[in-house]
Amino acid sequence: MNRLAGVTSPYLLQHADNPVDWWPWSPEAFEEARRRDVPVLLSVGYSACHWCHVMAHESFEDATTAAYMNEHFVNVKVDREERPDVDAVYMEAVQAATGQGGWPMTVFLTPDAEPFYFGTYFPPEPRHGMASFGQVLEGVGAAWRGRREEVAEVAGNIVRELAGRSLAVGGAGTPGEAELAQALLGLTREYDANHGGFGGAPKFPPSMVLEFLLRHHARTGAEGALQMAADTCERMARGGIYDQLGGGFARYSVDREWVVPHFEKMLYDNALLCRVYAHLWRATGSELARRVALETADFMVRELRTPEGGFASALDADSEDPASGRHVEGAYYVWTPAQLVEVLGEQDAEYAARHFGVTAEGTFEEGASVLQLPQGEGVAEAGRIADIRGRLLAARDERPRPSRDDKIVAGWNGLAIAALAETGALFDRPDLVDRATEAADLLVRVHMNESARLTRTSRDGRAGANAGVLEDYADVAEGFLALAAVTGEGVWLEFAGFLLDLVLDRFSGEGGALFDTADDAERLIRRPQDPTDNAAPSGWTAAAGALLSYAAHTGSEAHRTAAEGALGVVSALGPRAPRFIGWGLAVAEALLDGPREVAIVSGGGAGEGQGAGEVAGRELLRAALLSTAPGAVIAHGRPDGGRDGDEAEFPLLRDRPLVEGRPAAYVCRHFVCDAPTTDPAELTRKLAN
Repeated sequence: MNRLAGVTSPYLLQHADNPVDWWPWSPEAFEEARRRDVPVLLSVGYSACHWCHVMAHESFEDATTAAYMNEHFVNVKVDREERPDVDAVYMEAVQAATGQGGWPMTVFLTPDAEPFYFGTYFPPEPRHGMASFGQVLEGVGAAWRGRREEVAEVAGNIVRELAGRSLAVGGAGTPGEAELAQALLGLTREYDANHGGFGGAPKFPPSMVLEFLLRHHARTGAEGALQMAADTCERMARGGIYDQLGGGFARYSVDREWVVPHFEKMLYDNALLCRVYAHLWRATGSELARRVALETADFMVRELRTPEGGFASALDADSEDPASGRHVEGAYYVWTPAQLVEVLGEQDAEYAARHFGVTAEGTFEEGASVLQLPQGEGVAEAGRIADIRGRLLAARDERPRPSRDDKIVAGWNGLAIAALAETGALFDRPDLVDRATEAADLLVRVHMNESARLTRTSRDGRAGANAGVLEDYADVAEGFLALAAVTGEGVWLEFAGFLLDLVLDRFSGEGGALFDTADDAERLIRRPQDPTDNAAPSGWTAAAGALLSYAAHTGSEAHRTAAEGALGVVSALGPRAPRFIGWGLAVAEALLDGPREVAIVSGGGAGEGQGAGEVAGRELLRAALLSTAPGAVIAHGRPDGGRDGDEAEFPLLRDRPLVEGRPAAYVCRHFVCDAPTTDPAELTRKLAN
């Protein structure tokens, strides 16, 4: 066992018995490189990364390769999900130098952590014009020993270039109608009208862009925006990227038709898409959207929930193929016609093959097919399909399962809390709200210290050693705000405020800029700062959204000013690269709409029974939750306080009395309110206006 044996990261533990003498990222590793006068070989990956596993098997498990690495380098392994700051800094260098990036990421550093040679996956022998990993090791070692001045010059130039990059966006101003219209036009140009989504293969679920399109339609009535969102959601839900048996989405599709996925399942993808489908149902009443939202929520609870109440990071793409005994991508999910017959019998197998697009040729590899849903089913068929789906799922459960990365990432759990809370409220599933609350409790209990500083990860109820980054503070705050709106428990608003105050104090730069790490975090060669949305909202745009919502709840000018300053990056990037700033565009829609503030006061007044008052209050809350007003915030509880009459819990409820002793709803902007209403239908009209 090497130095990774005592860590908590499941990804690093996968390498604990490699013959490579791995070190975790630490000052001691660089001190050792300085003592030995050798370079650092930095390898960055994550548990669900297919090519990370491939390179590990080909090279890091090979005794000869490991011996060379141990003799000539200090080898450092990093889980990018635990240390997104380290990953971001060196990925920026890799992309700047090579024009591309990916994982596994392989970077060679001086003992001062300055990068001088880069790559991603290297094969064990030369292939397709690519040098072998052994050739790379020998070449880097020779350069270090024989051309040290040249290496130092390259490393110094790279560090100076990275250090000179900083984003100050205050001059761009807050985005307005013109910028959002240009962003919509850009998305329309890149839209795949035949298959949904944007661009070609590989095709990723555009969850944040879909949220922007839904909000833009709600605010402006632009039917084209809604059509792009609805068609994309339907194509994905009917494709192989969606698990037609167990629910939940794979990471991406290798083709533009959504047929063959890369089979890893990530918590952040499923949290974001669960919320999108719930919001699509809210906008359209689509039964498909309702089913997918609930199935995705149930998938997260069933497959990713940990004994401590949080949500694990991912399921691997690979699993053991019983026929070959090898770990194969997609083995758990794909089917051949013969396998259908074995489970279902001839008649049902033939029917299932037609229904799920299973062919003799196969849509994947070696005659196997990824299940799809090319068309819907009639009412008469629903029972038969449900029976077949249940039998196939039960049979699949007997297969060797993909491994699970069971570390809890704070920010991704924040996204899951928001999705489960809203989905549970919209579809009358209090169990989902309970699961969201339990995850929030875990974050407070394990990830937050007395000063509200966040730890990035935990495992088995034990906090990790790495500090939270901006996306953790922002996404956890987002989850807490969603939970406050659904439950009426103002303590979640209070916790969100603690986190967002730290964003203002520790993560803010000049001109509205935000940094990914706190000002007192570990010093790297550059302080990472990336406003673009990738697989999940960037910390920058997520913080802008949470700050804006918190300001709407509290009237805080400091938080609103910070949100508006951060949104300057949307003015700069939205018209030029809308696919990569989707969450920022969605937050901008909320800004232009207000966002609306909805205060619902209830609690059985004079002349009305307590039960009747509670029912009326719930009906008003239901109307508010069903509103599509972009980014609307909701507070509900007793007059002049919160759920328990605590005046500090929900500022929106202050000075909002019952109306003639009856529950009432106040619709406000910037704490200036319309006349209250006791009628849910009238509230619906006010919020649609």
